[in-house]
Amino acid sequence: MKKIVILTGAGISAESGIQTFRDSGGLWEGHDVMQVASPEGWRADPELVLNFYNLRRKDAAKAQPNAAHLALVELEAHYETLIVTQNVDDLHERAGSAKVLHLHGLLRNARSSANPQLIYDMEDREINIGDTCDLGSQLRPDVVWFGEPVPMIEAAVAEAAKADIFVVIGTSLVVYPAASLIHYVARHAPKFVIDPNRPEVGPIQNLEIIEEKATTGVRKLVDQLIAEADA
Repeated sequence: MKKIVILTGAGISAESGIQTFRDSGGLWEGHDVMQVASPEGWRADPELVLNFYNLRRKDAAKAQPNAAHLALVELEAHYETLIVTQNVDDLHERAGSAKVLHLHGLLRNARSSANPQLIYDMEDREINIGDTCDLGSQLRPDVVWFGEPVPMIEAAVAEAAKADIFVVIGTSLVVYPAASLIHYVARHAPKFVIDPNRPEVGPIQNLEIIEEKATTGVRKLVDQLIAEADA
């Protein structure tokens, strides 16, 4: 069974109603991104950061997987399938995808501000000042902020290097290090990018760009890939 690795970004979740700061001029709920998504912002005003993510967590919990999330699940019957996502929602899991690697963390989780290995599932509950981990340290969102390392990137690079097929959905390929993954894929492997705004990806062999939104572009590509697997 061939291995397919799929990198997803904000564009796939946007069709479920989850807005990103890039859609609003760098503002989230009226806040500059560095106020609410950086270690500096956390140190300056942790209550503001917690309140911001509490709202995002509730919004993500209300959102539902869309046709693109659901279509990707169908690939699992025909390919060894791994989704690498830049998104912090759990829509892929709720759609039924079995293997999902979150590069930037998971919104429904909280983690210790002292030990990043201590992670707690909050579902849609709030994290407030005074909520602490088992070590007594303040809980923070389990989200990778600007300026922080991306601990799962090495695992993602290793998976991309083993891909027989590589697909990019709903990301501009300008956010690093995730944008670099396509460059680790074997030169001969087919590569697909689905995005209504044609990204600047440079010279990459065996690349096809599908200039459509996720829900329509993914459906077409999934049907094509399943037909090829069954041929």
